[in-house]
Amino acid sequence: MDTSTMETPQRSHSGRFTELDADKLRGGYYTSSELARWLCAWAIRGSGEMVLEPSCGDGTFLEAASARLEALGAHGPARANHLRGIEIIPDEADKARKRLEAGLGMRAADVVENSDFFSWWSRPGRPEFDVVVGNPPFIRYQSFPEPHRSRAMDIMHELGLSPNRLTNIWVPFVVAAAATLKEGGRMALVLPAELLQVSYAAQLRSFLTDRFGRVNLIACNELFFEKAQQEVLLLLADEARPAPSASNPCKVNLTESESVADILKRTPRDVLRDASPKTVCHGSEKWLKYFLNAEEISFMRALRAGANTTELGTYASVNVGVVTGKNQFFVMRESEVEELGLQGYTIPLIGRSAHLDGAIVDKARWRALADEDQRVHLLHLAPINGTEPKGALASYIRLGEVQEVNKGYKCSVRTPWYAVPSVYVPDAFVFRQIYDFPRIVLNEADATATDTIHRLRSYGADPRAIVSNSYSYLTAASAEIEGRSYGGGVLELEPTEAQKLLMPATLGDALPLEECDALIRAGRLENVLEENNRRILMRQMGLSKAECAMLRGIWEKMRNRRLGRRRAGKKTRSTG
Repeated sequence: MDTSTMETPQRSHSGRFTELDADKLRGGYYTSSELARWLCAWAIRGSGEMVLEPSCGDGTFLEAASARLEALGAHGPARANHLRGIEIIPDEADKARKRLEAGLGMRAADVVENSDFFSWWSRPGRPEFDVVVGNPPFIRYQSFPEPHRSRAMDIMHELGLSPNRLTNIWVPFVVAAAATLKEGGRMALVLPAELLQVSYAAQLRSFLTDRFGRVNLIACNELFFEKAQQEVLLLLADEARPAPSASNPCKVNLTESESVADILKRTPRDVLRDASPKTVCHGSEKWLKYFLNAEEISFMRALRAGANTTELGTYASVNVGVVTGKNQFFVMRESEVEELGLQGYTIPLIGRSAHLDGAIVDKARWRALADEDQRVHLLHLAPINGTEPKGALASYIRLGEVQEVNKGYKCSVRTPWYAVPSVYVPDAFVFRQIYDFPRIVLNEADATATDTIHRLRSYGADPRAIVSNSYSYLTAASAEIEGRSYGGGVLELEPTEAQKLLMPATLGDALPLEECDALIRAGRLENVLEENNRRILMRQMGLSKAECAMLRGIWEKMRNRRLGRRRAGKKTRSTG
């Protein structure tokens, strides 16, 4: 993947930016020359087209674009007049120039400019291009240094978007790059699959469908870059336009391939030929839905809009679990509580989703976990606010200060530092990370949870009915669409996404919760779902057998797709 970052190189070219090792922070992942040539073969249609690479790194895409122009009839040094690369890191810009000089037969100083793309974009008289190709940097908002960040955000505002502190910097790169295109132009980029699913990219999804007549997305069940856990896709946007067209609405095609090799051995035309265009709904709708066929998409939209369904958020709020600031200090084993003399200063805790193996967690189950010396006690000191800690408690607090627990960010901004906020006992727990099914578990243990698990509080409906009615293909299918998945194949639901899960509009006669619990513990979740299929979906909601089968098929298709990427990722790592 081409490297291009800001002043202090901090980009992981896996598409996932985290605190990684030094090599990854310098940008260790590169788009292969083969993939760059494949993208350029689709994007560049004529020998006279002007091509921009907004973060050109060491020149992989520019080299591929040069070769494509030559194949179309642009011979000799004249090709340099049709190429422009922007690269902020001087060493990378030099590499790109040297790479091109060998192929162009001339100095490439005018081809590659050592500059911040957003500063370059804002210059008066900036040229327009027929083609944009490349792989923008993936950097979190907080890690993107000034003044580059402000320039990027200003451009988004100028183009009618409203970025926030969750906006990853690949988003303004795409927006600004698209705005350089001439009418009818094409853009071919390697992007994180977050484009399909995260809320901060919702405005970008609308922007792309406004600015292009056709958007082709190519997802791959194999991770594009070795050692990278971020799912990546190819964006092939065509028919650039200055504004949306009511008479010619954008068509979105989402195509899947089993591997990068499968993509590369076929022409772009062949890969895209069998794709069926999907009707785009603006707003917050995620593009994950476009992995479904047109009939399935229409069915899910009709269910959400119909009178027989509602959202989980109608019945209950979903919020994150307790954020302690230092679980190693605040989350304890029973043996530690006894050894330190802290009895009376803790409350029951569910610390891991693995502790929730059924549809109910009760006091007996929590006691069994405590007897196994699991970390199921939360130090809860809010009741002693305003009083001076004494005895064993005072000693433990002093130990925390010696270990500088109080200097961590979450602890340092509260008074006293050891009083963990927002500690309450919810009606139920909602899985944040999901392997197979979006589980909701009734809380009869009088416990709270850490932020690895969400907490549900009913607005007045019977929590038992909420939980039992959630075990259906309806809720499962909507979770796969509303959540987001990453390279490891796990589905993740944030609280706002969990509240959008579809539920029956009336909490009906679902399988009794004790029976659900027993079957799930026995590994028979499918029996629960099939029984609720009859009770809730067919008898209560009036869905036909064919509609129920479609709902189950949607869930299984989406679930198996992400789990397949998990298996593919493991295979890639084990052989690489």
